[in-house]
Amino acid sequence: MSDKRDYYEVLGVQKGASEDEIKKAFKKLARKYHPDLNRDDPKTAEEKFKEVNEAYSVLSDPQKKAQYDQFGHAAFENGGGGGGAGGFGGFGGFGGFGGGGGGFDDIFDAFFGGGGSRSRRSGPERGSDLRYDLELTFEEAAFGKEAELTVPRTENCTTCHGTGAAAGTSPETCPDCHGTGQVQRRQNTPFGQILNSHPCGRCHGTGKIVKNPCSDCGGTGRKKVRKKISVKIPAGVDEGSRIRVAGGGEAGLRGGSSGDLYVYIFVKRHKLFEREGSDVLCEVPISFVQAALGDTIEAPTIDGKVEMKIPAGIQSGTMLRLKGRGIPFLRGNGRGDQLVRVKVLTPQKLSARQKELLKEFGEISGQNVNPEQESFMNTIKKMFKK
Repeated sequence: MSDKRDYYEVLGVQKGASEDEIKKAFKKLARKYHPDLNRDDPKTAEEKFKEVNEAYSVLSDPQKKAQYDQFGHAAFENGGGGGGAGGFGGFGGFGGFGGGGGGFDDIFDAFFGGGGSRSRRSGPERGSDLRYDLELTFEEAAFGKEAELTVPRTENCTTCHGTGAAAGTSPETCPDCHGTGQVQRRQNTPFGQILNSHPCGRCHGTGKIVKNPCSDCGGTGRKKVRKKISVKIPAGVDEGSRIRVAGGGEAGLRGGSSGDLYVYIFVKRHKLFEREGSDVLCEVPISFVQAALGDTIEAPTIDGKVEMKIPAGIQSGTMLRLKGRGIPFLRGNGRGDQLVRVKVLTPQKLSARQKELLKEFGEISGQNVNPEQESFMNTIKKMFKK
C-alpha cells in the first residue's frame, strides 16, 4: 500500500474539482513553495514542490486523473501508468525536471508571467549597501560630532544621466526583444509544451541597446567616485554602534534607488577613562596622609578637572561617585555618573626623620597594629591552631 498523500489532499481541492480549480490550486501552492520565497528552508520547500507537482501532473491530465480516481496510487505503481513517481523521476532538485528540459524558474515563469528571479533583473534594481568603519576618540563618542566621510562608491554618470548613451543620442529599443527585455522559447515540461520567457541576451534584460556609448562612463551609465558625505554622530554612541545614512550606498540600476551607507563606530582606548554603559570609570591616586586625614583634590572628568572631597579614613579601592559627570544618554536627556576609584599610595623612599615619626605613630597606635588588622590576625591564628 502506498504511503503517499492523496493527490486531492495535496492540492487542497475536492475530488470533483474542475480543471480550473485544480490549476488555480497548483499556482497558489507553486508560488508558496518557490525557492525565492523559502531561502530559510530550501530542502523542505523542494520536497513540498515535488509533491505538489506530482499531484498536478496526474490531476491535470484527464486520462491519468481517471486512472487515479479508479485505482488511486496503485494505478501508477509497477509501471501501471507512469504518471506518478515515473513522471518526476529525474527531479533531483530545483535545477530541472527529468526529461522535461525546463528548470524551476522556467516552470514558474510560464505559469506566473515571468515572476521568477531571473526575469526580475530587467526591472529597476536597488543599489548595494556600503559599510564605513569610523574610529572616534573617547570624548567624540561621548559628546558626538559632525563627521565628514570620503566614501568610494558608484554613481550615475552626470554626462549621460545614467543612460550610457553619448550626448545627443539615446538608447534604442532592442530589436531582439522589442523592448521587453525578454525573449521566448518553447520547452517540453512534465505539463506538456509551454512557452518560457528569458532575459534577452543582446540587451541583458534592459530592453535597450546603446549604439553610441558615453565617453565618460564607457556606456555603463555609472562611474566610480569618491563622495564626501557629512554624518552626524550622536552623543553617547559606543563601540559597535551603527548609523544608517539613507541613499549613501551604490547607485541603483535601471532607475532603481540607491543603497544605504552603514557607519560602524569604533572607539579608541583612553589613558585615564573606561566606560561601563553610561558611566565613566577612572582611578585617582592619593597619599596615605590624605587618606587618613581627608582632603579636597582635583579629579579628572571628560568635562575637565573638578573638585572632589576625600573623606578622612578612606581605604584604597573605595569608589566615589560624581553625579552627572558620565556619558550623555544616547536616547533621552541626562547623563551617567563618573565613578572614581581611590588608590592609596605607600611611600617608598623615606628620610630618617620620616621613619622615626612613623615608628612613633605605630607605637602610639599599638605596636603598628590597628583594630581591624588585629581582628584579622586573630582569625588567622584560630584557623591554624592545633
